[in-house]
Amino acid sequence: MSQTELERGVGEILIDEDRLQERIRELGHELSTDYAGRELLLVGVLKGAVFFMADLMRSLTVPCEIDFMAISSYGAATDSSGVVRILKDLDINIEDRHVLVVEDIIDSGLTLSYLLRNLESREPASLEICALLTKPDRREIDVPVRYVGFEIPNKFVIGYGLDFAERYRNLPYVGVLHADLMPEGA
Repeated sequence: MSQTELERGVGEILIDEDRLQERIRELGHELSTDYAGRELLLVGVLKGAVFFMADLMRSLTVPCEIDFMAISSYGAATDSSGVVRILKDLDINIEDRHVLVVEDIIDSGLTLSYLLRNLESREPASLEICALLTKPDRREIDVPVRYVGFEIPNKFVIGYGLDFAERYRNLPYVGVLHADLMPEGA
């Protein structure tokens, strides 16, 4: 898929590349201040958070490690089923560690709520969430998100790690999926 073909899938650009990177640097500064004197373990939620986590980590000035989890609650659908499966668990023991879950987007909160319960049971020293995007209008379960990049409207977004049918993750900005491609019910 060429860049032109890729961009045909974008109905509008919601957050451009410059604004994204500026906000990520601000989050990195805030996190570095909040975690000064402590080592941080970033837990990226695959696959969507990879781009955000890489850029966020480069903006941190505190010692940090990374690990990843892959969880599934969507399948092929666009709405969370509430049924969550861990597809890839952590490799690192998080007991007594300062853990920051790095998410691309928080929608209903169902998946993240499950993930937080799972991680809290492993007794980290602290556990916080950093999400690039959040859709407050879609929230079904209130989850305590300490660090938020952007609050966005209830639109189907793609780019910068976010996908539709595994496509569009490589766009350098966050866009809205073109109406012609919109799945039913989205």
